[in-house]
Amino acid sequence: MSIADRYGNAVSTTNRTAVERLDSALDLMLGYRPDPLAEADAVLAEQPDFAMAHAFRAGLMAMSMERACVAEAEASIAAARDLSDINERERVHLDAAQAWCEGDFATAHRRYAALAAAHPRDLFAQQVAHQFDFFFGNPAGLRDRPAAAMRGWCEAEPGFSWLLGMEAFGLEECGEYAAAEDAGRMALALQPRDAWAVHAVAHVMEMQGRDVEGVAFLAQRQKDWTPAGILAVHNWWHQALFHLERAEFDQALSIYDGAVAAGVARGEAQPAIELLDASAMLWRLLLRGADTGRRFGLLSSAWERQGGEGFYAFNDLHAVMAHLGSGRQDMAAHVLGAMRRAAAGQGTNARLTREVGLPLADGFMAFSRGDHVRATELIAPVRRHAIAFGGSNAQRDVIALTLVEAALRGRQWGLAQALAGERVAAKPESPLARTLMARAGALSRAA
Repeated sequence: MSIADRYGNAVSTTNRTAVERLDSALDLMLGYRPDPLAEADAVLAEQPDFAMAHAFRAGLMAMSMERACVAEAEASIAAARDLSDINERERVHLDAAQAWCEGDFATAHRRYAALAAAHPRDLFAQQVAHQFDFFFGNPAGLRDRPAAAMRGWCEAEPGFSWLLGMEAFGLEECGEYAAAEDAGRMALALQPRDAWAVHAVAHVMEMQGRDVEGVAFLAQRQKDWTPAGILAVHNWWHQALFHLERAEFDQALSIYDGAVAAGVARGEAQPAIELLDASAMLWRLLLRGADTGRRFGLLSSAWERQGGEGFYAFNDLHAVMAHLGSGRQDMAAHVLGAMRRAAAGQGTNARLTREVGLPLADGFMAFSRGDHVRATELIAPVRRHAIAFGGSNAQRDVIALTLVEAALRGRQWGLAQALAGERVAAKPESPLARTLMARAGALSRAA
């Protein structure tokens, strides 16, 4: 006899307590609260033959996009493979995680997406598929997958709001800003603690250049999103971006020190997803000429400790940024070597590294050594399809900012004016956009 989880998905156990605890782990994951992994481990300590708990644990590892988590995922998959009591949904979860372990990210993505389509009430499948849409540049999936799943729900049901928050982020990534903000605010009305919905609304404000309003919005909702673990770090990063837009460097650095990279300064291990935000923030400050003190050096050491080069190109580029900012050309070259070896191999990351990661990393290297013309030659052809290697529009904006700065420093006035003009058109009220346009115009006239 089998029973179902809170949302009606059949599970291969008769232990109701174990199922309820796994439901709790799922809710922690959806809310980005600590610690769903610890809760899943507690479930398995009591019920080691619970297949879905093993699949949940493996999926959590897959969402890390870190090489260091592969062995943990493989152990969970192996523990479940030998179980006699396992249903087809659980088996496909394990197959999807196995593909991720093997570096076949595209197949893992496809399998989680198929689970999400076949089981609209499987919120774990929805969440992993949503994150993979994010990691591998599928904005339409970010928007449409949760929208399709919502047809299997009623608005008043617990769980519906998480899908609405996911859809809000997808709408924003597709440029549908008004609809995204409406969906995000509706999700928050249903579930105020939805840090992902807060994040979606913050993204809308970032893309529209609403920096003053963005600071106020995040401050107003702070009690809702600050307990959200890793996502709290990212929302603090958004708060710092709003300050950086207005050249408020001290405020941005204060947030960096207190919330984005507090563990870096203490020499603590931080996951790659947090180091990404730290690298992107410091690199933006470097582009603006701000004094970042010893921060790049500490961050470079954190990336070195984290390791895992050549596993995911998006992470690799951000490690390169940290090493270049610290002046550690040797470490940047080390990561580039790992990227070149990865590019020569097979699998999803090999392709993403060849097509996007390496040209960008080489371009950032050229920028760092002052070869700004070469930097533009490497970065410009890639920036339009850099979406393929993941991240959000806001995160990938560091590529555009580096390109326009390279064009300005390389005295490529036409390119600089075109790039600054794009920014002004997208964010007419942006102080940074207007500054870049003014610089391009002044330098062109003085040439």
